[in-house]
Amino acid sequence: MSQPTALRDALRVKPGSRVRLEKLDPAATFGHDKASSVARTARQMERLRDLQDKVWAESKHAVLVVLQGIDAAGKDGTIAKVMDAFDPQGCTVSAFKVPTAEELAHDYLWRIHKRTPAKGEIGIFNRSHYEDVLVVRVHDLVPRRVWSKRYDQINDFERSLAEGGTTIVKFFLNIDRDEQRQRFEERRDDPRKRWKFKLGDLEERKLWDDYQAAFDEALTRTSTTWAPWYVIPANRNWFRNLAVATILADVLAGLKPAYPTPPDLPPDLVIE
Repeated sequence: MSQPTALRDALRVKPGSRVRLEKLDPAATFGHDKASSVARTARQMERLRDLQDKVWAESKHAVLVVLQGIDAAGKDGTIAKVMDAFDPQGCTVSAFKVPTAEELAHDYLWRIHKRTPAKGEIGIFNRSHYEDVLVVRVHDLVPRRVWSKRYDQINDFERSLAEGGTTIVKFFLNIDRDEQRQRFEERRDDPRKRWKFKLGDLEERKLWDDYQAAFDEALTRTSTTWAPWYVIPANRNWFRNLAVATILADVLAGLKPAYPTPPDLPPDLVIE
């Protein structure tokens, strides 16, 4: 396995540790500055391009990237800026919104399992099965006795994926309340972003403390050795991009992907 970077080690939620987001600084940069981080991120993007190409060619590993965070935390931006390194033919993006009638007729993991990546693919979840211990909890959509069991169910589900050959890396994009307000204002004022703004987001914003409590428990109870969480300080987009790109490149490098040699290719083949 490749050696983890300082960022990977610092931002990983260690299994069994207790997470309190209020004690973590969403504006932290761990000594990095914007100017130099742009170049560092570009280098990590090159690593990602090379590694994903090998993962796709080898078709040995499946990689699942989970992105979670409160409204306006930067999930879409992370996909646009970091996952742009990936060739679309080997990468899928799934956005999990309000469940359809068909999805509600099944167990909550049914729609999730259908979208997990195949070997050779990198699958990106923009929101995920964690909504069923987040929004479901905050809005009392099911009784506590139901959602409280889901942490262990999710751990078992992810363990099953991992044992089947899927590498799971989960990013929680952490912003503070003032940063969310500024981003909502930017969406309201910028014609290019106004389509994202919904009045319902302001109602959700009133539940900030409830969401923070739900995030704390989810991060505490579901960061495991087989599917760790990384809490990314996301107030500064440039640092978010650097951290996610660096950690993800480290994870892919740890798989040691390599271009395969066709088994039926003669070593002395001459093409006339």
